[in-house]
Amino acid sequence: MSTVTHPSGPARSDTAPPARPPAARRDVGNGFGGRIFNGFSHLFLAVWAIMVVYPLLWVVMSALKTDSEVIREPLSLIPDALQWDNFARAWTAGIDSFFLNTLLVLVFSVTLTMLLGSMAAYALARYEFRGNRLIYWMFLSGLTLPIYLAAVPLFKGVYNTGVSLPLLGPNKHLMLILVYVAWSLSFTIFFMHSFFRTLPDSIAEAAQVDGASHTRTFFSVMLPMAKPGLISIGIFNVLGQWNQWYLPTLLMQSVSGEPKNQVIAQGLIELSVNQGYKSDWSGLFAGVTMAMLPVLIVYIVFQRQVQSGLTAGVGK
Repeated sequence: MSTVTHPSGPARSDTAPPARPPAARRDVGNGFGGRIFNGFSHLFLAVWAIMVVYPLLWVVMSALKTDSEVIREPLSLIPDALQWDNFARAWTAGIDSFFLNTLLVLVFSVTLTMLLGSMAAYALARYEFRGNRLIYWMFLSGLTLPIYLAAVPLFKGVYNTGVSLPLLGPNKHLMLILVYVAWSLSFTIFFMHSFFRTLPDSIAEAAQVDGASHTRTFFSVMLPMAKPGLISIGIFNVLGQWNQWYLPTLLMQSVSGEPKNQVIAQGLIELSVNQGYKSDWSGLFAGVTMAMLPVLIVYIVFQRQVQSGLTAGVGK
């Protein structure tokens, strides 16, 4: 007589695991709440877009109206006829010199800011040396200092330097360029420091193994890899310096004080005063439009690079 034996094994439980709630029932609640949230967010974005776009369109379309239309129908966006001569009148009223002065200052100030800021950020982010963190936090402390607190010593320093150096004649903007660079370095170093830390160390090490110096590695390898960050911080610097009014008003009078040496932010205020006395409101809106469109076009063209640069710096 033979017996059949079963291999011993873990005891099986006769009770089934508790059943999960039906997925359809769970998704109904989440889907309903998600639809409410999406609808609210889309409504908020639509309202925000109207709040941003409508004033821009209003300024541009007011620049194409006559003075009587601006006064009679200020909120209307459709002019009876497009008045393109408003732009020519605003340009000859002083916008041309304001544009040239602003471009002269920005070309040198933004270039120096990007060069010096990226070099300092790279050294602080990639090399360990004594005093590294101290220097980094000293640069960051510049973000906490309002420029208004340094108005008096800044004015005296620029005035004394302009008097002592013959190169800073009445038609020079060198001191304004240097102040712009110093004013923008803190945020540039803060932004690029985080960006350089996200770049892989292996590429820089491979370049140095191939015989590249630290300078060659930075300019030929690491700086091109940081192109999205450079474009992003460059846009921020251009916008900040293009719209800057306080520093030119404070410093340019110590260098020249002549209206022909004013930048675009100062020029728009002077234009608003002069055109207001002349009741040339269409010319005023045309001047504001010409000052607004360049930076708006630059941001629209480089919008994707700005977004990629902002998101790349948070990966590490």
